[in-house]
Amino acid sequence: MEYIVSARKYRPMTFDSVVGQHSLTTTLKNAVTTGKLAHAYLFCGPRGVGKTTCARIFARAINCQTPTADGEACGQCESCRSFEEQRSYNIFELDAASNNSVEDIKTLMEQTRIPPQVGRYKVFIIDEVHMLSTAAFNAFLKTLEEPPAHVVFILATTEKHKLLPTIISRCQIYDFERMNVQNTINHLKMVAQKEGYTYEEEALAVIAEKADGGMRDALSIFDQAASYCQGNITYDKVIEDLNVLDSDNYFRMVDLALENKVSDIMLLLNKVLSRGFDAANVSTGLASHIRNVMMAKDPQTVSLLEVSQQQRDRYVAQAQKCPPVFLYQALRYLNQCDINYRQSSNKRLLVELTLIQVAQITQPDDADAPSAGRSPKRLKSLFRNIVRKAQSSKVASQVATTAPAATKPEVTTSGPQPVSPNTSTPSSSSSSSSTPPLGAGGLTPKLGSLGFTFAGLKKQQEQQKPAEDPADKEDTDNSNVLSSHFTQELLDLQWLAMCNRMQLIPEMKSLASRMKNVQPQIVDFPNIEVLFENSNLMELVMQQQKRILATLRRHLNNQDITVSYRLAEPSEFKPIPTKTEILARLKAENASLSKFATDFNLVLA
Repeated sequence: MEYIVSARKYRPMTFDSVVGQHSLTTTLKNAVTTGKLAHAYLFCGPRGVGKTTCARIFARAINCQTPTADGEACGQCESCRSFEEQRSYNIFELDAASNNSVEDIKTLMEQTRIPPQVGRYKVFIIDEVHMLSTAAFNAFLKTLEEPPAHVVFILATTEKHKLLPTIISRCQIYDFERMNVQNTINHLKMVAQKEGYTYEEEALAVIAEKADGGMRDALSIFDQAASYCQGNITYDKVIEDLNVLDSDNYFRMVDLALENKVSDIMLLLNKVLSRGFDAANVSTGLASHIRNVMMAKDPQTVSLLEVSQQQRDRYVAQAQKCPPVFLYQALRYLNQCDINYRQSSNKRLLVELTLIQVAQITQPDDADAPSAGRSPKRLKSLFRNIVRKAQSSKVASQVATTAPAATKPEVTTSGPQPVSPNTSTPSSSSSSSSTPPLGAGGLTPKLGSLGFTFAGLKKQQEQQKPAEDPADKEDTDNSNVLSSHFTQELLDLQWLAMCNRMQLIPEMKSLASRMKNVQPQIVDFPNIEVLFENSNLMELVMQQQKRILATLRRHLNNQDITVSYRLAEPSEFKPIPTKTEILARLKAENASLSKFATDFNLVLA
């Protein structure tokens, strides 16, 4: 016996057997019953939802010689039998995807002149009508507007927007809906029962979700799964056969994110990627999952979930545990990841960072970075206990090498661990003098503890009454500041770091760029002198002298620092060497370079 795929074997033959299009089929049956037929119909909608099937059922019903009271074809008359045996001369089907020329349409128009021999109407079904050329549309237009009384046109398309407005305006339009998951599951159950298959409803739900609203796709996937499962369609086998990422992974990711278990999420991500899934599948799938959780948060939007009833209950249960802020922030992070994914050169790292951010949404703010002054993109501490142990061992070693008579040290933190304001931690003055406090990355200091802060910028922009200057506050709090020794190299480094921080403030960006060309000098330790070649620049810098002084004192660990400003004498100006002078100096210092340039007759371009 010849095998027939389920999509053809179980193709509906009556209006009542069409799945998911009740309102459209009712309208068509009423038209058959009352005899009020239009001369042209346009069936549009996604693939595999029953457009061509309904066109055939409708064509058979309007030609039936003894239709039933509810508008269905009888299936017994000569017209119905000839249609079922595919020998009817009253119903023509044209595939416009391969017959889209003017000649094909002209041939079809000639057929409209011949009245039907059996039945009342000649029905022309044109599938994929949007594929017709513009010339073919124009040739078809006149006949479509005023066809013979015995002709009915049924146009089917998946892309209605590609049709000419003059074509659309001459048709009755029927928009077919996508199949919802529950209707698809019910239809697959019927097919499985008729085929004698055993099944799990969760397995059929996976097939229905994979079909994405198309019944034909669902039946094709069903046949594939049935062949793989040998007639016993189980959830695990369907997941394995279709290579679908199990929704349990997403439920677990959300649970781990709520508990801030970053390490476990990284292990779970690695397990998923090792099974051959792309990182993009994880991010987009998790975004869809969190969207469903958000819909399940409100009883009014639960109906928007296109999942099985068992899955819906799981979403509702998880939604009760998720704060709304977590869902909104997670969707924002995942959406940004999706936008940046194609441009990213390290896609896995991008997804990992996104999951880290999602896992930190519900984590409390770090104690060393108050929420009012923290950067919105600053990651919280991931391994707090590890950092705390490392800090403790470092402090212990520093205390062992510190002189007993040392001045009371400043409390500093270079890591992200929380520090109680009432607890002081001893720190070595030698480490402060040799290694500047450059923040978590070792390159950029923390903005919240400096003279130049975002909070100060906000107050300047709002032009409110001036708040207490951070420099003033630091000048009065000298109890924890050391009188440490610092070198010219360390001074240059802290000056550059201060300029980099100032560039983050829009109003000071230009000034900071010019200050980078100014080099402070230690004239009489710990007194610092800053020379300027431009009086205008000196005036601008002196407007910020209190903050500059406070910043240098803090980060050089020396409260005795003084900073003076003056214009440089003409003899102190250092002329900028030209490229030729630089090359000549390099040749004089390096004999090999001089010989190389001479041998190859090199000149400066």
